[in-house]
Amino acid sequence: MALYSDPTRLKQSSSTEFNKVHVLGRMVPHSGIYECSGCGDEIAANRGDPFPPQNTHQHPNRNLPVAWKLIVATEKVS
Repeated sequence: MALYSDPTRLKQSSSTEFNKVHVLGRMVPHSGIYECSGCGDEIAANRGDPFPPQNTHQHPNRNLPVAWKLIVATEKVS
């Protein structure tokens, strides 16, 4: 679970981006923190970069899928 120290720095969102699950090899659609749906590990990822390949993020139990879900998004500053 992602941690934070200052609640005034985060705000809640109902964006559908938080409902999407992304598979290995795809490009990161939105910069932020993503959680693996198989094991709960987290990564920081930048929009346009690829999600980590299978050989970088592996589960001891190979039956668990590696897929990423956005849990904290960055907010674009104009």
